[in-house]
Amino acid sequence: MGSQAGQSLKIGANYTAKELDSFVENTHVTLIATNENYLFSDPNRQYKVIHEVQGYFDHSKEIGGKEYIEKKAYIVEKA
Repeated sequence: MGSQAGQSLKIGANYTAKELDSFVENTHVTLIATNENYLFSDPNRQYKVIHEVQGYFDHSKEIGGKEYIEKKAYIVEKA
């Protein structure tokens, strides 16, 4: 994957869990995996990026309701 800091993952591309781990550590993004909490259980497992969003809604205890989080998020599935 190379140096991805400040860049994006490519929709439809496969990445290893190790590559995704490095990307998350160096980029302000959220990963959502379709295989629950097993995303980083095998560093060599391949994942396909299936969708990208620019933000999402989350419940905030601080404001007592929903708030929009402007943070890129990717949905990945086991390839």
